[in-house]
Amino acid sequence: MGNELLIKEKNGNVGTIIFNRPERKNSFSPELLIKLHLTLKEWEQDETIRTVVFTGSGDKAFSSGYDILSIPTDLTPEMAAIMKKENPLKLALSSVKNYPFPTIAMMNGYALGAGLNLALCCDMRVGVEDISVSMPPAKLGLIYHPEGFKQFTEVIGMARTKEIFFTARKYEGRKVKEMGIVDYLVPRSELSATTYALANEIAGNAPLSLKGSKRILSMLSRAVEFKETDLKEADAIMAQGFDSEDLKEGQNAFIEKRKPVFKGC
Repeated sequence: MGNELLIKEKNGNVGTIIFNRPERKNSFSPELLIKLHLTLKEWEQDETIRTVVFTGSGDKAFSSGYDILSIPTDLTPEMAAIMKKENPLKLALSSVKNYPFPTIAMMNGYALGAGLNLALCCDMRVGVEDISVSMPPAKLGLIYHPEGFKQFTEVIGMARTKEIFFTARKYEGRKVKEMGIVDYLVPRSELSATTYALANEIAGNAPLSLKGSKRILSMLSRAVEFKETDLKEADAIMAQGFDSEDLKEGQNAFIEKRKPVFKGC
């Protein structure tokens, strides 16, 4: 697939975006996230792309999440300006969630952290039978951002969101379907055919109806928003987590592949 971080394909009224960092388990670098945002903004103006499919390169990972160690090396002036003003992860997740036409996550492997969050920002999800997912912030000493929690509760509900974030467990196969994380669970050999049959079925419908329905459903989603005071409190809570010794311990334990010893400070 070459050295491009993001592979973009168009086939009729269906667009495909492939996260192309197989050597890093398709983790999201800031550069990849900004390219994702800019691609979706470009396709928004096109209006012939009426369904977008997101997937990872290879057959192991959809995405292993945000790559905190990645350093941008090839930013255009436009991308550099965006990075100064916006958090690349929040920007990309918002662009996926608010794309004016339907979106599908073709989950070809495991999805961790921000990778799972992006899949849940899509309108529908098709996963392979041996899929595994997890949200590991509690094992790392991190506190996730408010919009992320909201995006999870919109798809799987409050009770399941609490379980996923409080336990930081790994969920596999049929359990992922039972929790409502994926809409379809299929053999790997049928993943592409199932996903693109769905994508083309959707894209073949009336574009004004698709766009209008997506817009109204987005309005419903925005009916529950955080107050400004809530966001300020959440920022303070997250900052406390970032300054904690537990975060350092969680990161070290992850690197050393051992169980962390948290102290609550």
